[in-house]
Amino acid sequence: MKTLSLLMALALSLCAAMAAQESSVEPPTMYSFQEVNYPGDDFTQLLGINNGDRIAGYHNFKSNSGFTLVRPNSFTTENFPGSMMTQVIGINFDAKTVGFYVDQNNITHGFTHVGTVYTKVDYPGSKFNQLLGQNDFGQAAGYYSQSTNNSTPDFPYIYDESGGVFEVLYIPGATGGAQATGINNSQQVCGFYIDAKGVNHGFWLHQGTFTTLNFPNSTFTQALGLNNSNEVVGDYLDASGLTHGFVYNTSTKKWVQVDDPNGIGTTVVNGTNDKHELVGFWGTNPKNTGFVATLP
Repeated sequence: MKTLSLLMALALSLCAAMAAQESSVEPPTMYSFQEVNYPGDDFTQLLGINNGDRIAGYHNFKSNSGFTLVRPNSFTTENFPGSMMTQVIGINFDAKTVGFYVDQNNITHGFTHVGTVYTKVDYPGSKFNQLLGQNDFGQAAGYYSQSTNNSTPDFPYIYDESGGVFEVLYIPGATGGAQATGINNSQQVCGFYIDAKGVNHGFWLHQGTFTTLNFPNSTFTQALGLNNSNEVVGDYLDASGLTHGFVYNTSTKKWVQVDDPNGIGTTVVNGTNDKHELVGFWGTNPKNTGFVATLP
C-alpha cells in the first residue's frame, strides 16, 4: 500500500481554523427512540446506519463481537476471521462495512468487509489502526498510532480502498493527536482532536476549510459521524460532567442536544444517515443499551 501527501492537508496548513458558532442551540428535537439490545447481552453499542436502515455495531463488553442489524432484531455476526475481538463501526449504502479488530497477538488493525471478503487495513509502519467511517465511493476515515497500546498521539487519515492510498490529515492544534471518524460522499470529514491542554474538540473539514466544533458551554466535544444532509453527530460533556449526544447542522450552524429518555446524561450519538435517523448508545460500562432515534 502507498502513502500520499494529501492536497486537503496541504490546504489546511494554509488555512486558519475557524470556530463554529457556539451560541446557536435549538430546542431539543422530538425524536422517537427504539432501544436495541443484542439477545441475551446487556452491553450493545450501535455505531453506524446506512440509508437502507442497516446498522453496524457490536456487543459483549469483555470480548467485543461485531454485527450488522436489520431492525427490529435480525442480527448477523461479523467478526474478522481469527480475531480476538471485533467492532463494526461504519456502513455504506451497499452494506460494505469498516471497523477494527484485535488479533491473537493483541495488535489492533483496521478492516473493510464486503460480501465474504475481509481486508486488513494498516497504515504502513504503524502499530495500531482503526477505521471509523465509510462513504459510498470506497473511502474510509480512520487513524493510526505508533504504539501497540495506543498510548501515543493518533494520526487521522482517509483511506482509498480501491487504490490502497492513505491520505494523512494535518489538524491544526492537535498536540495530543486526532481521529478522523467519518467521511461523506462529498469528501467532507469529521472527527476530533486533543489540544495542548488535553481538551477534546470536534472538527468538520470541507474543501480545505477546517471548522472546530465545540458544543456551547461544553468541556469536551467529539464529532463521531456525519451524513450527506449537512449534519454532524457526536457527544459532549456539560459543565456537570454529564454526557449528551448532539446533531450539528453545518449549513445553519445550529446545535441540537440529543438524549435518550432512558439515558439522560449518558447518551452518545455515533452515526446518522440521510434520513436524519440516529444511532448510538447510553449507559455506564459494563452496561450499555443501543438506540435508534427517528423523526416523527
